[in-house]
Amino acid sequence: MKDFVTIAVFTYPHEYSVLKLLLEQEAIQHFFQNETMIGVFSFYSNALGGIHLKVHLLDQSRALEIINDFNNNSSSPLKIV
Repeated sequence: MKDFVTIAVFTYPHEYSVLKLLLEQEAIQHFFQNETMIGVFSFYSNALGGIHLKVHLLDQSRALEIINDFNNNSSSPLKIV
């Protein structure tokens, strides 16, 4: 876990559903810290500081590139929060 860094924070699981799929398709090593707890008790999100997207240091630049490409794609009506 020491080789993983936080690159984004989300409030609720539905905010990153598409991003999770994109990361898995690219085989990027990642996990969402606090995902299970907030999925069960959504009102804990603020108390826990949200859901942290953590990626491996080796995959950090590619993961950030995926997020930026997705958010900057004008043809996509979806945005990653």
